[in-house]
Amino acid sequence: MSDRVPYLRTLMAAAGLACAVLSSTAHAFSDDEARNAILDLRKQLQQMNDINNRARMQLNDQIQSLQQQVTELRNQIEQVTHQAVPRAPANGSQSDTGGATAGDPQEQATYDGAIERFRAGQYKDAAEALTAFLALYPNSQLAPTAQFYLGSSRYATKDYRGAIEQLQTMIKNAPDNPRAPDALLVIAGSQIEMNNRTGAKATLQRIVKDYPSTPAADTAKNRLQLLQ
Repeated sequence: MSDRVPYLRTLMAAAGLACAVLSSTAHAFSDDEARNAILDLRKQLQQMNDINNRARMQLNDQIQSLQQQVTELRNQIEQVTHQAVPRAPANGSQSDTGGATAGDPQEQATYDGAIERFRAGQYKDAAEALTAFLALYPNSQLAPTAQFYLGSSRYATKDYRGAIEQLQTMIKNAPDNPRAPDALLVIAGSQIEMNNRTGAKATLQRIVKDYPSTPAADTAKNRLQLLQ
């Protein structure tokens, strides 16, 4: 029995050493797994950051592109609404209204005064004067043109909803008026300002469909390409 004690002790010591080695190996394996997991996580985070950065850059590009489109459309609307603004001639004859004239000199003078305010960039005053003109002379031959400039005045004062309502009335009442396609262009601009891109796209498509041979249709085609 006494001979077995050293043997047992040696056996127990060997077993203890083996356990220690196994434990150390297990810890080493766990540490390696943890390090690999951390490296993988860092890699994933970096990939996510790269994706987010690219997405932010693309969004910024889209925002800048949209801002440029809005600016270009504003400039085009400015040209459309001012390129043929009637001016009361110095000789006192009737102003150029695309062929439409007023039979009453007072009616013509009221119209001319409102248009002069528009020409001077006094859009709020122009809107008030044109509203008064339409109230006084609702059946005037000049009413469609007055409605166009009233809607344009509201657009210029950033009353986009009012501009749309006014110009839609003008187009409904006088769809064949020479300024009808320009009125639709101003409506599209108002819709874009209100962030209604779907509505603006439909309005521009209507210009191309209903007034294909007009300068407004050429502008609408260019705007549609940018809204795709």
